[in-house]
Amino acid sequence: MYVDPPAPQPMRQGETPPVSPTPGLPTPGTATAWEFNPDYQKLVTLWREVLPLLDTLTTSLDKAYRMARSGDVWDAPVAERYVQDMTEWRNRLGLYRQAILTSISDQAADTPRWVPADVGAPHAFS
Repeated sequence: MYVDPPAPQPMRQGETPPVSPTPGLPTPGTATAWEFNPDYQKLVTLWREVLPLLDTLTTSLDKAYRMARSGDVWDAPVAERYVQDMTEWRNRLGLYRQAILTSISDQAADTPRWVPADVGAPHAFS
């Protein structure tokens, strides 16, 4: 089985945006206001939607696999072929799960949590 990559973390209670490196008057090109990145929040939401679906698929396939291996369900030469097929499906589902969760995790790692906010304040000579 595979280990899930790190999940994107939602904004925590009391989390604050990054601090401006220089105190005092803002300079052009530096942010004065920040907001939690909506694109990052979409990745958090996507992770929370996808993970239960993948868990449901895995649980269903594992249940069918256990039943196929059980001698109580059937005892026929064809049963081994079904067990082999289900083993392959479980492997493919594991790879699929890993690919999906890794792509979300990698995208979250490349997406900043905080972005400069468009405060809409009037500026002189703009």
